Amino acid sequence: MQLTLFSDYSLRILLYLTMHRGRRVALPEISTAYGISQNHLVKVVQRLIEQGWVESVRGRGGGLSLAREPADINVANVVRMTEPHMNLVECFDSKTNTCPIDLACGLKKVLLRAREAFLKELEQHTLADFEPRAPALIKLWRNELAAAEAT
Repeated sequence: MQLTLFSDYSLRILLYLTMHRGRRVALPEISTAYGISQNHLVKVVQRLIEQGWVESVRGRGGGLSLAREPADINVANVVRMTEPHMNLVECFDSKTNTCPIDLACGLKKVLLRAREAFLKELEQHTLADFEPRAPALIKLWRNELAAAEAT
């Protein structure tokens, strides 16, 4: 199973904002810290704002910040929002399923249970669970930001 880049970037942005809760963060900073094009992040940020997880303030002193407490942002909810179908295989979507063995193979049920187990694990975690990692993460991001400034 592989999450889309949209999900990956959503989680990364939320983690970054969690670790920098004392201030507003400019999108270019997040872009540089992760080495991801700012253009790729804009659509993701817009979706996070629509969901009420991130707030944006324009102008001088503006930037992005969490709109909720980290404990109120569940990782499974983020993944569900960013992976609306989570169709691991073609037969999960009855509208587009053309698999000739769908009715007899039995694999679909196993994969459905695996997907549910994956989401059940994610449901047990919020962004607050990752706050203790802040010092190590911030150190890594600072290294990335310094390296970008040096080039």
